[in-house]
Amino acid sequence: MFDLRYHVASLAAVFVALVIGIFVGVGLSGRGFVNDAERKNFQARIDELQADRDSAEAAAKSAARRGNALDAFADTTYTSLVRRRLAGSKVGVVFVGSVDQGLAGTIRRTVSDAGGRIVRMRALRVPLDPSAVDQPLRGDPDTRDLAGADSRSRLGATIAREFVAGGQTPVLDRLSSVLVEEQLGLSKAPLDAVVVARASRPQQGETQDFLSGLYSGLASASVPSVGVEESSAQPSAVPPFRAGGLATVDAIDTAVGQVALVFLLEGARPGSYGLGLDAVDGVLPAAPASSPGE
Repeated sequence: MFDLRYHVASLAAVFVALVIGIFVGVGLSGRGFVNDAERKNFQARIDELQADRDSAEAAAKSAARRGNALDAFADTTYTSLVRRRLAGSKVGVVFVGSVDQGLAGTIRRTVSDAGGRIVRMRALRVPLDPSAVDQPLRGDPDTRDLAGADSRSRLGATIAREFVAGGQTPVLDRLSSVLVEEQLGLSKAPLDAVVVARASRPQQGETQDFLSGLYSGLASASVPSVGVEESSAQPSAVPPFRAGGLATVDAIDTAVGQVALVFLLEGARPGSYGLGLDAVDGVLPAAPASSPGE
């Protein structure tokens, strides 16, 4: 419903630019006026743009009404839609950057409402400090090949696998003091699903390579992994999440986004869902076959 508003604004800008162009053209004309044929042509173009603008405004209002109705429906049915869908599930959360407490609370409540439990969370410090990361890796023959700029993607994938599998996590433990900004949960149990959120700005260079490996490592795990963000997130983290193979949900601050997250964590078809421009697979995935309460 937001892209139509942008379309209206764009049409208005084009309309204003055209009118200004007409006046500038008249001012530059040596005669100081345009002939009747030119005037009719300009007027026809203005009328066409006005009609397009009015049509877009009407469509935007209609879309807003439908969006409000969808939000109201999701708010009303949220509890019954998610109840016990994640019963007994152990969920992990990875923050790229410092923990966003509001977003963390939304994720925690959503998982809890569906009967699941967040058993561990890690907030990864970015950008990477290459020398601080490489020193402990080079100090152990088993991790030496993960050091260096050319190994950042493999390092990210290795940490992703350790985070999901639990048990012994030698690489993550070795880098904890330089890579982990905050952590909660001591559980070593394997995870049933993972939620990823980016609280930092987009990264470049070695850190970008590391995150690409992290996302692809989570996406290739045997459990659902979903990247999430709020409606107001700018710039969006959905494109890099998708590039890494993660399922994504924008508008996680709405009931619609929270239902989409639960469905994906339960095992719905991966894709990009929500209310934003990058939600290329629709608002919600189809609910998994299992019914709530089973």
